[in-house]
Amino acid sequence: MDQDITPAIPLRILGTGEYVPSRRVPSENFDQRWGKPAGWTRRHVGIDCRYFADAGETASFMAARAAHEALRRAGLEAGVMDAIISVGSVPEQAIPCTAALVQRQLGLSASTIPAFDVNATCLGFLVALDLVAGAFATGRFRRVLLVAGEVASAGLDWNDTDTAALFGDGAAAVVLEGGPQTSDSRLLATHMETHSEGAGFCQVRAGGTRVRLDDGVDAYAEASKFEMSGKATYRLAAQRLPDFMRRLFARAGIPMEELRKLVPHQASAKALDHLEVALRLPPGALVRILADHGNQMAASIPLALHHAIDRGELRQGDRFAMVGSGAGLSFAGAVLRL
Repeated sequence: MDQDITPAIPLRILGTGEYVPSRRVPSENFDQRWGKPAGWTRRHVGIDCRYFADAGETASFMAARAAHEALRRAGLEAGVMDAIISVGSVPEQAIPCTAALVQRQLGLSASTIPAFDVNATCLGFLVALDLVAGAFATGRFRRVLLVAGEVASAGLDWNDTDTAALFGDGAAAVVLEGGPQTSDSRLLATHMETHSEGAGFCQVRAGGTRVRLDDGVDAYAEASKFEMSGKATYRLAAQRLPDFMRRLFARAGIPMEELRKLVPHQASAKALDHLEVALRLPPGALVRILADHGNQMAASIPLALHHAIDRGELRQGDRFAMVGSGAGLSFAGAVLRL
């Protein structure tokens, strides 16, 4: 892929928001479940607590709540959006798309605002950001609402000590605006790569057409659980990450050292530590929310962005990057000026 410096696209983040599910689950709960010594789960996954959604807290419900907060911070009504895009890793239901359900949750059923999903697992927000920037550049859209509502707990294998305690539920939303009115805010570069030799490392085999109810209820139920080969995923990601990052910043035309912050996908404590060491980041450069949220899949990056802005770690004019890896195995990154 051509790695010349790419032209910047005017793009501004008008507002961000989050929704925290009602059920707080401390890591001690998993110690008790698995008969482990106190503190074992915390040391194993690097997470103090995560939140799980109750029955009424669907992906679209949580995404709409996060959207309300983002719209409030942006000072806008939902009806002025040109599109609503949902980027959850796993949809609320097979049909229709989750974005249509979010539109209904926002009271916009009669609005005709286009609503659609982008499925790129944990990287959905970055992929959608790239697509939206292209629509801004052509004048197709001016304002877009990106939402991510994730209910990871619905597909976890509670006997798997490597994955069950790693994930959390939740939602995030971002309101974006494009065009010359965005002042100096820019999307400086994006880059994505897929290395499909890792396609089987993270998967849920049911939910599509591969494993069907006709294969038997037990087989379908088993295939509905999240499966991950953690060591193989980490090994492949660690091998490919440095070159991916080099290509991303070559496209941006700026050295990584000039960034205010790096906002990563909160994949795991081990992955975050590796990123910090591999990129030789100074203390505090990496935005971390894993310890009290867990891995929230596609909501992870926009939620980390929301916290960085909300805590004042990112301010107008700052240059920063968002990066992550997801099932596929894929990498994606974006470099922006806020």
